[in-house]
Amino acid sequence: MRSVCPTRHPGGRRDAELGEWGGARFSQCSSGQQRLACLRLRPLAVSHLTSLARSGARSAVRHHGWVSGIYDDPELYQIACAYRDIPAEVDALLAWAGTHWLAPGPAPGPAAALARVSGPSAVLELAAGPADHALELARRGLRSTALDISPAMCRWAADRASQAGLPLEVVQADMRDFKLAAGAVDLAVTMLNSACHLFTLDDMIAHLGAVARALVPGGLYIIELAHPADYLGESARTSSEWTIEQDGLTASIRWGGPPDVIDPVTQVTREQVHISARYADGTTRTVTDVVPNRFWTATEMTAAIRLAGGFTVAATHGDFDDTTPVDAPDAWRLILVLRRDAERD
Repeated sequence: MRSVCPTRHPGGRRDAELGEWGGARFSQCSSGQQRLACLRLRPLAVSHLTSLARSGARSAVRHHGWVSGIYDDPELYQIACAYRDIPAEVDALLAWAGTHWLAPGPAPGPAAALARVSGPSAVLELAAGPADHALELARRGLRSTALDISPAMCRWAADRASQAGLPLEVVQADMRDFKLAAGAVDLAVTMLNSACHLFTLDDMIAHLGAVARALVPGGLYIIELAHPADYLGESARTSSEWTIEQDGLTASIRWGGPPDVIDPVTQVTREQVHISARYADGTTRTVTDVVPNRFWTATEMTAAIRLAGGFTVAATHGDFDDTTPVDAPDAWRLILVLRRDAERD
């Protein structure tokens, strides 16, 4: 089975196109694994960390109960996902927002047209982890909020923002039940198949309702999910093993893959994760974990969106571009662009 943050399969179009990705040199291992650059970030002081636990009680932040050890080690998690081209993905997110976002306000006219050109000004990244996308959006001038249930991930995201000198509101909360103190946002995103942590239909419906309440009318919610072919196709479109190299650091990652199997009733896979990183000074760190995640089909997502109400599907994509439909042979993700209905309270 595929992972929360899988690499592109070595046979895919993305691999064939790239010599550099996000400023990092890219090469193929003899085994077909990928090598990309990774930056080691040192922990700093926490800033702008908000807990939404009611009455200050941590237990009020509800979760499915499987809070996994890898999410308590943000540095190794970030290393594992360092193959992603965050600036290019944010380019795609903002391009889709420019196409599908409807600015709230009066009837269409010159002011509305200007608002559409200017695009969203406030964004929320859900299940943000290290908050890569929220930080890149903050770097581009958007008011950014990163939400995650893991205290360790929240501290890490806040430290990264402090290190980079970027304004970032970090919120510790359950993605199924939250409110934003800073007010509604124009754009919400969930990346790296992080919606896989929603295990049931009730979870997904509650999540969609919470996101709809956090968005302004006409705002967008963009969800990046694993492509159904990874679970239902004859061959997977992503790799479950890869390597990261840069500045003397070498990390090997295995996230899911055989012999992990999907439960045919719950569609939950307990994926085995192993990350081993060797730093330039010879220090080695390793984490091994079992991470449960739910596979969502396109038809299940369509049904959940209808049941939750408040959203219209504005577009679907199979990659971070406008040229790869979900049913294309080289599509490697299921990306949904949802627009919040104007009439929702």
